[in-house]
Amino acid sequence: MTLPFALARRFVAGQTLSEALPALDPLLDDGRFVTLDLLGEDVTDRGRAAAFAGVYTDLVGRLADYRDARGAAPEAVGISIKLSMIGQVVDRDLCEASLRSLLAQAKEADVFVRLDMEGSALTQSTLDVFEAVYPDFPDHVGPVLQAYLHRTDADVARMCALNARVRLCKGAYKEPPSLAYPDMPTIRWHYRRYADRLLTDARYPGIATHDDELIESVKQLVEERGVSRDAFEFQMLYGLRPETQRQLINDGYRMRVYVPYGTEWLPYFSRRLRERKENAFFVLKALVRG
Repeated sequence: MTLPFALARRFVAGQTLSEALPALDPLLDDGRFVTLDLLGEDVTDRGRAAAFAGVYTDLVGRLADYRDARGAAPEAVGISIKLSMIGQVVDRDLCEASLRSLLAQAKEADVFVRLDMEGSALTQSTLDVFEAVYPDFPDHVGPVLQAYLHRTDADVARMCALNARVRLCKGAYKEPPSLAYPDMPTIRWHYRRYADRLLTDARYPGIATHDDELIESVKQLVEERGVSRDAFEFQMLYGLRPETQRQLINDGYRMRVYVPYGTEWLPYFSRRLRERKENAFFVLKALVRG
């Protein structure tokens, strides 16, 4: 293990799937759900895109075998993929065909596939591909929406109309003010609005945040709207705020942990530090606690 990866190891479960799977055991033992996320993006070569589609298919099979060996419920494990890794920027038809093949495997294995959201240049393409496959796999695929984008209000309305399973996050990429709200109070305000809409008008949303203000706001919304605690889940990243994750479970909420793995860990680790100052605080605090 090299020294740089030793630092990231707290937040990245391993560089291979075989290394990452054992990291799921304590999470599932605590009652947390897990989603495996193979790190990487921006594949521009057709051959590599096809290879990654094969890797994702293998991941579904191995994760289903792992889940069944543990006797875990189907909803307890899932995967998150980036369409840019399976041809999104190379060939739209290739990307959709690869995704359909993967979803057919996921449906057979009863594994949910989350379509991760990348920079704003790919937002419309990602949602277009999602809508193309969704009618055939409504229970096994769902998109991510980013609260800081100006367009998200309309996207939330569309996903509610489709009754889609949405993961709501603040947003992880550097975007210009013409496309995204730049300040945290405004982002939080919109996040609350979208969470409220998804909790009441969509199906089983994932509330992805480490922000105490937003966590408390969502708890209040759930109580005010009479939403069952089984009708949604909180989501956090592997290695960040494990005590808060366990407390939410103890309080009767569902909690999913996104577990990244793979050799492309440096961009992921760097982005966690750079995207928001509170993330840097969480990471440094976690490292100090060791």
